[in-house]
Amino acid sequence: MKFTKMHGCGNDYIYVNCMEEEVPNPSKVAQVLSDRHFGIGSDGLILIKPSEKADFQMEMYNADGSESQMCGNGVRCIAKYVYDYGLTDKTKVELETKAGIKHLDLKIENGKVAMVTVDMGSPILEGKKVPVALDMEKVVAEPITVGGKEYEFTAVSMGNPHAVVFVDSTEDVEIEEIGPQFEFHNMFPERVNTEFIQILDRKRVNMRVWERGTGETLACGTGACASVVACVLNGLTDNEVFVHLLGGELLIKYDQKQNKVFMTGPAATVFDGEADITNMK
Repeated sequence: MKFTKMHGCGNDYIYVNCMEEEVPNPSKVAQVLSDRHFGIGSDGLILIKPSEKADFQMEMYNADGSESQMCGNGVRCIAKYVYDYGLTDKTKVELETKAGIKHLDLKIENGKVAMVTVDMGSPILEGKKVPVALDMEKVVAEPITVGGKEYEFTAVSMGNPHAVVFVDSTEDVEIEEIGPQFEFHNMFPERVNTEFIQILDRKRVNMRVWERGTGETLACGTGACASVVACVLNGLTDNEVFVHLLGGELLIKYDQKQNKVFMTGPAATVFDGEADITNMK
């Protein structure tokens, strides 16, 4: 199987051009190849497939083999892949995901994609649709007890569920301990991605993220989007915010009039390679 390793702000995935390749049992392939000691090393596997509804289709699997609906950093990397590798010459690309069709605006420098702006669509705020175990129109600053400590969380879905928690300092978050406790809390019937957010000012925040099925990652595009929505709902920032992640920076705009979120950020190719997947059953 031919593959390309790519990352968006350090959120790295293995990408496969399924216009040419077939990947049997992608869940198992994701588990084996994502291992950072015995495999390629990644946060998961993303397949680029044909689509009847858009230019391309995205199918993604986390490092533990579970399938996910969307990945904001992954979407930007797909945009770079399809342009840089000659699958399209468009600079406006439509991508089918399990969270709907995403519209990608590509910025080209020296013949390659340097930055991508993604129309991430409308945030989902209704409790049952996120989903959380609360029948509320909006779940904003709701108390939750995790690991014997009380927190407040704001629930947002960007096609996948997020719990946004505001903290005094992201450096002080013991994320390896608290992250799994949020992920598997009975408040979240489909598990949850948890963002820990430190407000720097009205236009800048720090973020650390624990992603369901993967653990702490250097960046999460949908998480950054959910976090800015939560910031605005709680009155903590303006609607256009630079989100500082462990792996880089994203610019997120929450247009409340359109009820849409726009994400702008980089995408990078690391290397191409081949992997033997014949015995991955």
